[in-house]
Amino acid sequence: MNAAFYITPKSSVTYLYEDWTVKYALSQLKKHGYNAVPVIDRDGCYTGSLSQGDVLWFIYELMQHGETDILSQCEHTLVKQIVPAGKYTAAHIDIPETELVERALEQNYVPLVDDRKSFIGIVTRRSIMSKKFKPL
Repeated sequence: MNAAFYITPKSSVTYLYEDWTVKYALSQLKKHGYNAVPVIDRDGCYTGSLSQGDVLWFIYELMQHGETDILSQCEHTLVKQIVPAGKYTAAHIDIPETELVERALEQNYVPLVDDRKSFIGIVTRRSIMSKKFKPL
């Protein structure tokens, strides 16, 4: 089986645009109850993932540099400015199942892209487990 068997399509995934502010992104993380979500550009290409921890480290760095108006900084900083490189790397939709499972063991979800690098959805550990190990 390939990744398409396990995919949660983009239309059912909470994601952020890289040009949204950190404040708005944090509100979306809270609203939807996720620790981390995919980030895409306006062309629909996957650019990374943002987690609550990434926002926390951003705020921590502001405090370390003596920033007193944290809210203002969150209102004026874009998501793309704080998304860590290399976190939750995307996989092509044709990724072999064994590699998909290996990646899912290392991260909460595996973002999937097509030939044009467009974000098409995610595969979660839960999806893999529920479809591979159905109760008898």
